[in-house]
Amino acid sequence: MKITDADQLLLSVLRENARASTAEIARRLKLSRTTVHSRIERLEREGVIDGYTVRVHDEAERGHIRAHIMITVLPKQMPSVVAALHAMPEVRALHSVSGTFDLMALGVVPTVREMDELTDRIGAIDGVERTTSAIILSAKFER
Repeated sequence: MKITDADQLLLSVLRENARASTAEIARRLKLSRTTVHSRIERLEREGVIDGYTVRVHDEAERGHIRAHIMITVLPKQMPSVVAALHAMPEVRALHSVSGTFDLMALGVVPTVREMDELTDRIGAIDGVERTTSAIILSAKFER
């Protein structure tokens, strides 16, 4: 997959608003609508664009507790731990990381009590050795 500079600009616009019309994207990038449409189709076909998602406005989840939950996994237990975490809708993202921990999850729940319960549920998964969490105070930016 070769991603050109023009593709990177297109992907940047789509990251801001994946529902932007082809005409709007074309105006922003100073390209024709046909060019934008064909580039998007090519990026989808080649698997560069893997899908589209929804970003929920902060006001919709105002007051929700967000935390990074770092997880240490016992050897050979990674697939089952990942599957168990994937089944928890409160876990919004899961990343494999280097360092002291094996995984970093993003948990989002309405209350501190529910965050405590979520971290307890994660800690109880067979194969999870240890968890440490850090509550997010604010997001400076997200892309």
